[in-house]
Amino acid sequence: MSFVTTPHINAEKDAFGRTVLMPGDPLRSKFIAENFLENAVLVNNIRGIQGYTGTFKGIKVSVMASGMGMPTIGIYSYELFRFFDVQNIMRIGSTGAMQENVKVRDIVFGMGACTNSNYASQYGLGGTFAPIASYTLLKEAVAQAEQIGAQYHVGNILSSDVFYNDNSAANEGWQKMGVLCVEMEAAALYMNAARCKKNALAILTVSDSLVTGEETTAQERQNSFTQMMEIALNTAVNLEKNI
Repeated sequence: MSFVTTPHINAEKDAFGRTVLMPGDPLRSKFIAENFLENAVLVNNIRGIQGYTGTFKGIKVSVMASGMGMPTIGIYSYELFRFFDVQNIMRIGSTGAMQENVKVRDIVFGMGACTNSNYASQYGLGGTFAPIASYTLLKEAVAQAEQIGAQYHVGNILSSDVFYNDNSAANEGWQKMGVLCVEMEAAALYMNAARCKKNALAILTVSDSLVTGEETTAQERQNSFTQMMEIALNTAVNLEKNI
């Protein structure tokens, strides 16, 4: 077996499944491996970014953390797509609701990812690139959400480079345009998928509301957002069955 070493991943060429679930938090990666995957093996731990591969319902699936922000998910998703033959990456993370009808613990599927990032400038485009999810993943994930009776929303999300914004009114324009929620990674993931001709989707659980001020604890975000984990894993299984 050949070994591949990139600056951020050190693993065998076939260490990862065709589909990788990508939470931001390495501890969430560990939680998924221990509670959902069978025979999970740690395949990468460079910089503490834990990557595991095991099986779910007999299908090889991997889960690896991305860290926080577009630069980090940009690095890890690119290396997985380019050097480890990964075909599908599903970001599974937390998000802050920006619309009144989007409640804490609801699921949000990012059909599109608006952004205030300059990430797309590297492509030298003569306009504004619109990062979107892969329809194949989106369609299957929504079907899985329907099957388990999840409360979900599909639409535009915001991938922001800024967590603590000095402009207290920064979100108002996005809210006015109907953007459902804000997070920090999906746009870069979608752009990498487009450039590499691969598939990507953000499946998010609402951890707090910018409208009502309601929020969950860090422990809840790490361990209790199991609906999106089940949706992503079942989506991975059905993708393999339909190849």
